[in-house]
Amino acid sequence: MAVLVVLLLGFAAAGLCRGDTWSNPLDVADALAGHGDLSVVVQEWRLPRVVAACLFGALLGCAGAVFQNLTRNELGSPDVIGLDVGAYTGALTVMVVIEGSTASTAAGSVAGGLLTAGAVLALSTRSGFGGHRLIVIGIAVNAMLTAVNSWIILRADLDIAIAAEMWNVGSLNGVDWADLDVAFVAAVVLAVLLVLNARATHQAALGDAIAVTSGVRLTRHRLLAVVAGAGCTATVTAITGPIAFVALAAPHLGRAVTRSPGIHFVPAALTGAVLLLSADLVAQTLLAPTTLPVGVVTTAIGGAYLLLLLLKEVKRS
Repeated sequence: MAVLVVLLLGFAAAGLCRGDTWSNPLDVADALAGHGDLSVVVQEWRLPRVVAACLFGALLGCAGAVFQNLTRNELGSPDVIGLDVGAYTGALTVMVVIEGSTASTAAGSVAGGLLTAGAVLALSTRSGFGGHRLIVIGIAVNAMLTAVNSWIILRADLDIAIAAEMWNVGSLNGVDWADLDVAFVAAVVLAVLLVLNARATHQAALGDAIAVTSGVRLTRHRLLAVVAGAGCTATVTAITGPIAFVALAAPHLGRAVTRSPGIHFVPAALTGAVLLLSADLVAQTLLAPTTLPVGVVTTAIGGAYLLLLLLKEVKRS
């Protein structure tokens, strides 16, 4: 945990120094204190981006931990079971049908993610809940919503279609303090929900029979878990667009670093923050002065990571 915190602070310091060019750390420290020519740049542009990467990475890490605990499967993740795509469907519907504002688009994204989560949970519990069943149904829903999204974009006006595709990549460009105000409120509410459901999560990880005998109401626990996980994902997607694979990788890496026997929320959150912050630094540096959307970097790295997980699952079976 200490190593993760040190890494997070190191990447955050590097993020504050990274702009069109690298800035002197002493000048950045003066800018944080409100002095020097860089004060506006650091406080209004770079600092919100760094804070957003930490907060959104933590939310995605928690979302991944929720669904991997719920499904008891390393492939259980919002990316795999279609919550990101569902949030994108909600945003697209608002963009194309209503032609709404940024706030209404964000609301549509949250609604789409929650409705998708509800549909996946309902379909996976019709004949008894199963983690593998939830993942398979989620993959099917993911594929169907991807087709729907493609159809919506093809029917949209060119300007809206271009804006929607740019938003779908996932980017921290342009995130400001106003966006973070909403995200912080959502994060506090979701953190309280995760804490209230933490005991049931740990008991359910031991098996349904043990969880029931220890007083856990499984239906209530699963509903709260899905709402919390979908809320974490939808909050991020509403502001940045879908950022893939952080939620998938963060719980695994957090468990490996801390050598914990299960998937815990705090290591997953810290690892998610480190992953997204480091990926954003790569996105800003790789083709500098051109800044890539961070979703491009996480998708490129995450695709290889998902392949490794799939090969691991094949060897187990």
